[in-house]
Amino acid sequence: MNSLFNRIVLSASIAVFVLFMGLWQWFSANHQYNQNQIQQSLHRELATHMGHINPLLSQGVTSDAALKEAFHDFMLLGPSFEIYTLDLQGKLIAFDAPKSVIKRQQVDIAPLQQFINGAKLPVLGQDPRSPTTEKIFSAANLVDPRGVKTGYLYVIIGGQEFDAWQAVVAQHQHLNQWGAGLSVTILFALALFVVLLKYFTAPISQLAHDMNQLSGHSLTQDSLLKTRPQASKEILGLTTNINQLLSQVHQQHLAIAKQQAERHDFMLHLSHDLKTPLTTLQGYIDTWLLLAEHERDASLIEVAARAGLQLQQLLNQMLQLEALENGQVTATMQHFALAPILDELRQYFLPRAKAQVVELAFEVDENVAIYSDPLLLFRVLSNLVDNAIRYTPNGGKISINVEYSGDRVGLLVSDNGSGIHKHELQALKQHTQVSTNTQQYQQLPQLGVGLSIVRQLLGLLNCNLQVQSTPGKGSHFKIELASPALNESISL
Repeated sequence: MNSLFNRIVLSASIAVFVLFMGLWQWFSANHQYNQNQIQQSLHRELATHMGHINPLLSQGVTSDAALKEAFHDFMLLGPSFEIYTLDLQGKLIAFDAPKSVIKRQQVDIAPLQQFINGAKLPVLGQDPRSPTTEKIFSAANLVDPRGVKTGYLYVIIGGQEFDAWQAVVAQHQHLNQWGAGLSVTILFALALFVVLLKYFTAPISQLAHDMNQLSGHSLTQDSLLKTRPQASKEILGLTTNINQLLSQVHQQHLAIAKQQAERHDFMLHLSHDLKTPLTTLQGYIDTWLLLAEHERDASLIEVAARAGLQLQQLLNQMLQLEALENGQVTATMQHFALAPILDELRQYFLPRAKAQVVELAFEVDENVAIYSDPLLLFRVLSNLVDNAIRYTPNGGKISINVEYSGDRVGLLVSDNGSGIHKHELQALKQHTQVSTNTQQYQQLPQLGVGLSIVRQLLGLLNCNLQVQSTPGKGSHFKIELASPALNESISL
């Protein structure tokens, strides 16, 4: 009963039954109307003829005692008639029936006057033997020899006796009619069953079959439902929508597979980055432990400490990257001077730079102001400088300069280190135009965790990143920032 086909058949069968009942009532009412019209038309002059035949009625006599026997004779000749004389107000005067069967002592004379004046038939009048029923009738004026109207002759056509016999016959006819009607309804329902099966449910069943076939196979670019031109517009539209959804699911599946592959590569690179300081740390500690106490050199512990510090930095970068990917970091944009940020950055990296004999040249005018998030920008620059120090040899130089290009301000981070290889640079240039949606970023395992963090942070700052690098000569990272003049309408 829960299937679409069963619901359609049930609904259609109920609708057919209701329609059948409505038509039955309409045909019954129409048949009764036509029958009343025919009967009343055939007996239109009945009351007039009765008035002419009976000498008392022809003289305008309305007395019950005088007419009772005459009415009895008339009703013997026409058992379906009930005859009454009425006064001018419609009160019953004479009739051939027990008083107990009379339910109305007065009838409305308006229908009688309409009938006598030639109104369109059928005209229904009140039945004296029923408080609610109206029936067809024949009526005539009763006039005395002086021409004075004394009342009405009122003849009900189809009285109680006629109704009783008609009910007996109708009961048998109704059984036959109901049987014929139900047979027609059943045949119609069967025909409807075939039509619905062919034109409505068959395409849906076929569509469900196609979906079941797809469910047993892995999604590919060709995993689409068959388009059947002979199907209805609704089925074609549904098929098209399902195919679009399948294509989207396939594209998402490819994106997830690509992301998993990139994460795998990233983890391989990370394991290498972690393995180097961890091996150094373990090796120097083991060496220090193997030496005799008087032979132990403090330099071994210093190297192990530096390896531990490097390991700690890598782990901190991993935590930063995880926070960025989970959307836990947001940008707070404001206007601020750039010089203090670079001074703090120089002080932060100066000990490492001196240890590696690397020059830090952070040159910027004191009046240069930018619109960005100072904390996030500091993290971007610190990651770039950290990466530059790592790959710049002794005697090298790392510089940060400000460049103007139209209404844009650029920060150029340059070094003369080992540079970036072509395939690594190509991976970075795939998304030089970054977006604020951190979920769209791909990892760059070839370039290390630091540059992956840079890309995530620049996305939050809505900045562009341009990279130029030559292996063996160094790299140039240009960050394009918005000029403060472009943000005068933005409240600080």
